[in-house]
Amino acid sequence: MSERIETVVLDSEGLSAWIAQDRKLLAMLQVFHDMGADLVIGANTIVEATHSRTNMPMPRLNWALSRIKVEPVTEQAAKAAAELLKAAGLHGHKYAIDATVAEAALRQPKPVALLTSDSDDMTKLCGNQVRIIPL
Repeated sequence: MSERIETVVLDSEGLSAWIAQDRKLLAMLQVFHDMGADLVIGANTIVEATHSRTNMPMPRLNWALSRIKVEPVTEQAAKAAAELLKAAGLHGHKYAIDATVAEAALRQPKPVALLTSDSDDMTKLCGNQVRIIPL
């Protein structure tokens, strides 16, 4: 990866893979760490990750959260996420958390990379302002 990345955003799959110590994800995170990139998640990514993996060990989750910047989902952020959904032509609860993750990514210091299991929808939501890296 030659381009410098300032901020790395994880979606719930990225957070889950980090907590599960997925080797491929850990290798990517090491490269970003060596660049000095900040690691970020949206607050509701915590809910989505723990909901999708009911056996997620809370001590590992807490360890991960102590090493990452957690972006709050404020009223202003929620309104901006709703606008992203509208602009992308997406709607429904299936895309709601994705939109808040995209909104948080768009607000971070650039250049931003988003590690996601949903690269199609995230590309629609972020456009070309965020480098989408499929997991």
